[in-house]
Amino acid sequence: MTATLTPDVYQDDIALSLARVIAVANKRARESGVDVLQSFITVTQQPLDGSIVWRVSYGPRDYLSRRGGDLIIDVEPDDTSIKQVLHGQ
Repeated sequence: MTATLTPDVYQDDIALSLARVIAVANKRARESGVDVLQSFITVTQQPLDGSIVWRVSYGPRDYLSRRGGDLIIDVEPDDTSIKQVLHGQ
């Protein structure tokens, strides 16, 4: 399903920031061996070292009765630098 983005979408700073953050996190996740398309992805904002970062978590889609194994990537929204990468056990 394709959608045409209207000009007002390109004026939404949060949407554009989040798109950049997801692209950076997906690249790092793939480099870490994660099948992004088969992951359950969640995005939240988290405080880290006095600033706010976007936390992108990649977990299994069949997460019931499973523990660990998630990949968590914290990305600075202003410059899209990766602040930390956490691997679940």
